[in-house]
Amino acid sequence: MSNTVRTGPVRRRAALATASVLAVLSLAATACGPENGDPSTDAGATAAPTVAASASASGKPGLGLPTSLADLANWSLDDWAKFANDNILKNDVVKGFWDMTKMEAAAGRDTPEFSTQSATAQNETDPQLPSPIPAKPQAHPYNAATAVLGKLFLEDGKGGGGYCSATVVSDPANPGRSNLVYTASHCLHEGKGGKFFQKMTFVPSFNKSGAYSNGKKASEAEMAPYGWWAADEAYVSPQWAAEGGHDGGPVSQYDFGMIHVHNMNGDGKSLEETVGSSVPVWFNAPREQVNSAFAYGYPSAAPFDGRELEHCDSTVKPAKLSFEATRPTMYVIGCTMTPGSSGGGWFVTKDGKPALISVNSIGPKPAAWMAGPSLQAQAKNMFDYVSKKKR
Repeated sequence: MSNTVRTGPVRRRAALATASVLAVLSLAATACGPENGDPSTDAGATAAPTVAASASASGKPGLGLPTSLADLANWSLDDWAKFANDNILKNDVVKGFWDMTKMEAAAGRDTPEFSTQSATAQNETDPQLPSPIPAKPQAHPYNAATAVLGKLFLEDGKGGGGYCSATVVSDPANPGRSNLVYTASHCLHEGKGGKFFQKMTFVPSFNKSGAYSNGKKASEAEMAPYGWWAADEAYVSPQWAAEGGHDGGPVSQYDFGMIHVHNMNGDGKSLEETVGSSVPVWFNAPREQVNSAFAYGYPSAAPFDGRELEHCDSTVKPAKLSFEATRPTMYVIGCTMTPGSSGGGWFVTKDGKPALISVNSIGPKPAAWMAGPSLQAQAKNMFDYVSKKKR
């Protein structure tokens, strides 16, 4: 997220001070109904879908955005079909692109930087942001629950390589056989006036065994124990495509994105079958039920090196951050993760199991906290379209 420096050695193989969030999260199962920050999530309301942002073989966005983003409230799943073009990586050869040299050279993608100078105070924003929570390394070998987490490699169209973090999420239309990966919009698309990144490839459970830790050399199989998964479709919020940029602001309140992947090995197995699990996304989560949040990612800027899965364990209720009151209010937790952690999942427990409620989006420099979007109506409709789409 940012470039703060933490004193003392980085503990790469140390046991966690607390057990894995994916096994021990607890969440009160009282209250019901969505948060008040997004009126379209009220019972009986028609949810507002997010535009499917597809691109041609040249990488140019084919968004077909309406004159006003407010028009999205009237979109249906059929509208999605009209605006979602063919695969964004059409005629884009991914297999064989990411060799060991390119992967090692890929730098963690920076996040849009939050600026108090540009923030518009809203009633939803808490007067004080949370205190820093030091990120901790996940103990090796990564367990089955954390196999859903990984690195999303990308090429910026100018010859430069980078990566973000991402999560395998459950697909209701294909139970037990999901090929869906959730991340942040800024990990997939340049933003306003820009285009999609290319050669996007997901590597679940990157460096699972720890063979690549502490500067050591490792084989491709050790770095990518479940193989390489090429993105054949990508989706970002229309707000990001129309407004996105380097500085955090109202667009960050819709900084969610997802990809559909395929197995480049061609063995017929889905991503979920290969890694052994997936995590459902909890859309329209009532904020009063979100009493903690645990964020994961692969930060690369000092004091991290991009080789380890790190996590920030916030056991207190996330704070609120809002740039524009008409958009869903963001979650905020203390966290010292740096660039590369962008797009990594935030988890809570729902019905006794882990669920994803947000992704790493913005933060300050030096790193002290992170904010992630609340996944409300637009996020759900984007997900529903991608899940139900015939392939």
